[in-house]
Amino acid sequence: MTIYAVGDIHGHRAQLDAVIDRIEADGGADAQVVFLGDYVDRGPDSCGVLDRLIAGQRDGRRWTCLTGNHDRMFHDFLTEGTVDFDEVKSGLPWTDRRLGGLATLASYGVDASPARAVSELWAEAREAVPQAHRAFLRDLPLYHDQDGLLFVHAGIRPGVALSDQVTRDLIWIRDDFLLHRDPFDWLVVHGHTAVDSAEHRGNRVNLDGGAGHGRALRVAGFDGREVFELTDQGRRPMPPGDWGTFPG
Repeated sequence: MTIYAVGDIHGHRAQLDAVIDRIEADGGADAQVVFLGDYVDRGPDSCGVLDRLIAGQRDGRRWTCLTGNHDRMFHDFLTEGTVDFDEVKSGLPWTDRRLGGLATLASYGVDASPARAVSELWAEAREAVPQAHRAFLRDLPLYHDQDGLLFVHAGIRPGVALSDQVTRDLIWIRDDFLLHRDPFDWLVVHGHTAVDSAEHRGNRVNLDGGAGHGRALRVAGFDGREVFELTDQGRRPMPPGDWGTFPG
């Protein structure tokens, strides 16, 4: 049975629609799909992305939507008015153009002028963002474990049992995970760290192709130990790169 995974969408509803069409053409309307998080920020239609994902789950699609760090930042802004996060090493607030929070608010019709006070943005956002979107963001799971595959937004802390992994690592980790070359207990399928194209590193597959930076949204399929990227031209095999072999 093929499991499809979709990388970081970042507010690009049109690209999401195209990828869903591609999956349905390859695997049918009942295809199992795991979305790896970061549905919001930077792109023009974060509201539309959440609408599509919520509608798909409501209609009984076999869609698992994981949480990403940008989804968590949006959630925390809506609930607490938070814009500053220790995990953002640049020190930029969520409302900075480079993080993309204002683009998300604008997609809900909020006057997202950079000159506006955070308190004003927060008050207007709480009125503009539907409760269904807030509940969706609140309830997103951190990972999905199935058939030797571990789907997670950012990655995992090497050497730590899955039950002991902490939220901060699962949605924010980079170097300690990315530079780990030994096999994990699963093939880890993740996004979070933007690359030019989908990568298979033997112990992990990165599907953040940089849609949030003007590049293409990536989707891959997993048939047992076989991995392929699903392109406009069909399936493109993704053999492991030069970092070891598929675990197990």
